[in-house]
Amino acid sequence: MNIKLDGRRAAVTGAGAGIGREIALTLARAGAALAVCDVVREPAEAVAADINGAGGSARAYAVDVSDSAQVNATCDAVVAELGGLDILVNNAGITRDTLMLRMSDDDFDRVLGVNLRGAFFFTRAAARPMMKARWGRIINIASVIGQMGNAGQANYAAAKAGLIGLTKSAARELAARNITVNAVAPGFIATAMTEKLDPATREAYVQALPLKRAGTPEDVANACLFLASDLASYITGQVIRVDGGMLM
Repeated sequence: MNIKLDGRRAAVTGAGAGIGREIALTLARAGAALAVCDVVREPAEAVAADINGAGGSARAYAVDVSDSAQVNATCDAVVAELGGLDILVNNAGITRDTLMLRMSDDDFDRVLGVNLRGAFFFTRAAARPMMKARWGRIINIASVIGQMGNAGQANYAAAKAGLIGLTKSAARELAARNITVNAVAPGFIATAMTEKLDPATREAYVQALPLKRAGTPEDVANACLFLASDLASYITGQVIRVDGGMLM
């Protein structure tokens, strides 16, 4: 089925590269006008240029999602310049992996600041125009690590587990205004980060998966496209794992 998002306005955070970039491109190809948000302006502008060059509509926004003032200003600008905000994908995230006994306070705080506080700030800001319009889709990019944990990623696992809790609470609060809130939890996805792994380690991860392949950014983006559409109008507060069967 060819999913269309014509007339919708979407914001994707962390959209300058990787999974976020693919989500932005996928929503744009479906007809949505895009606010391409990233902490660094140049990658966001490059993605917006790709969308505009393909006949779509996009604007780039530089924003540190862990700064609530920047998030509020960005959401205000998106609503003013795109004419509204219907879809939000909270994708921005970082990692600072190390064992707990070696993890600094800053390693812990910074990961939670971007991955969890950032999603809270953007959800809070985006909910206002969505509530006014009585329609909205909020999609949080979590991780299977938030459900299963992982050695060396206590900060990341805590942030993603918190994001799942935030998803369910927001879903309950916003449902009466026809706003759905869901999480997509990727597993082992082929990105620039996973490509840096030792080939033997990477292959071991892949062979442990029932589907015997790494996921792609497109796999994650397609799940977001479905959740952003009218086809998912009765789905809220859910965690959709895109993990090749890693966690069953």
